Amino acid sequence: MLQGLFNYDNPVWRFIGKLGDLILLNILWIICSIPIFTIGASTTAVYYVTLKLVRDEDGSTIKSFFHSFKTNFKQATVIWLILLVAGALLGFDFWFFLSGQMVVKGTARMVLSAVFGGMLLLYLFIATYVFPLQSRFYNTVKRTLFNAFFMSVRHLLQTIGIIAIDLGIAVAGYFAMFYFPQMALLLILFGMPLIAFVNSYFFTAIFKKYMPKEEMREEREMSPLFEEENSEIEEAIQSLKNQ
Repeated sequence: MLQGLFNYDNPVWRFIGKLGDLILLNILWIICSIPIFTIGASTTAVYYVTLKLVRDEDGSTIKSFFHSFKTNFKQATVIWLILLVAGALLGFDFWFFLSGQMVVKGTARMVLSAVFGGMLLLYLFIATYVFPLQSRFYNTVKRTLFNAFFMSVRHLLQTIGIIAIDLGIAVAGYFAMFYFPQMALLLILFGMPLIAFVNSYFFTAIFKKYMPKEEMREEREMSPLFEEENSEIEEAIQSLKNQ
């Protein structure tokens, strides 16, 4: 019994090991995100590791993190800057609309609210999927953003679940700061990688549907989601339908 308890393949020890990996990932993510423009590459690297943790793949956390950080740095940074600019514009529009700077009433206000809500939802869907996709599949920036949107819509229930859980963790952390400081410290200790780890259970199941069978057998770390062809949009839609 004691031999089984101290066996490092024991599920309890593996779980404890994963918690340790999340703490280490949080430190790496914070340090590598300090320049701000590197947040995209850092987030991609975190998802690269958490997706491997969910699949119970062995490997050095630090080595895997920096392998992904280096490999995806250029493309993940471009994606992050695009999201940053788009988010800033949406944030400004939101402030401009709610502060009363834009005086609109009646139908016009309802239409503008619907348009803004749709754009915000589109942004949220893409931002939720884009970095996990970047960490798992090799594609162009345009293709990755395109796939993030269509995959989030196709798997709408899972997308809603992911966003709800992420918001739940964020809200729990906010209230814990005032009522349960010890719990807040734990959430801070695990930080963003905790959210990525929870999300990775959803993404692992979703991404499995898009992995070609031969590549699943070879267990490649990176593989294309859709082939690049002339009519990219039509091919992507057809690929999604055929899955």
